Amino acid sequence: MLNTNHTRLSVILPTYNERENINDLLSELIVYISKYIGDNFELLVVDDDSPDKTWQEVETCSEIDHRIRLIHRTGQRCLALAISEGIRQAKGEIIAWMDCDFSMPTYKLIELIKSVYSAHDIAVGSRFIKGGQDVRGPVDSWLVVILSRIMNWCISFILGSSFKDYTSGFVAVRREIFDNGLSIRGDYGEYFIDFIYRARKQGYKIIEVPYYCLPRRRGISKTGSNLIDYFQKGLKYILLTLRLKLGSLKSH
Repeated sequence: MLNTNHTRLSVILPTYNERENINDLLSELIVYISKYIGDNFELLVVDDDSPDKTWQEVETCSEIDHRIRLIHRTGQRCLALAISEGIRQAKGEIIAWMDCDFSMPTYKLIELIKSVYSAHDIAVGSRFIKGGQDVRGPVDSWLVVILSRIMNWCISFILGSSFKDYTSGFVAVRREIFDNGLSIRGDYGEYFIDFIYRARKQGYKIIEVPYYCLPRRRGISKTGSNLIDYFQKGLKYILLTLRLKLGSLKSH
């Protein structure tokens, strides 16, 4: 257990129709995080007014456990905006976020947090470095697994960096980075490419920590439902990557 009274952790959990997963996820996170930092943490569930009433489940949980906080957004539904709102309201010295479908193992979050506590500014869960793998299968579609790997290879090639998982979304970050002006901007998936690229440009210490990306436990994937959805998202990622690269070249 981390022995300090001054360290706090905020874990942001953006949700949309995750009623079937959220209770189990919160329970698992509490078990693993408590073993490491005791009670000195908070779980911020940022729900975009889920039609399945995910927010009602979280509201009940928060009445039982003070470490759980609900942020119920009723306006625009947007992953990046949900994460931004979580960051704005977070109290932690370290801020982390992850998906809520169990594709990102809860115990791996502790490795990310330890990496930030030790020597890094940002720790990213990575599927595409040694020791990591994307093992999502029929539940999420093999197609998204293959296209995700190709997409990340293209992004890394264009940006000319050794960073491998530009669409991870599984991360722990020192709070000072946000206090110093680095923000979340963009849309689904794109925000993370932009965030990591700008963090690297500003010289922050970033480490990729391998993890196995698992099939979602319950519910329906938000990534896309068919080839056209994947292609449209992929095209947006590549266009953003090209804009970042061209902007970097012009700045020189």
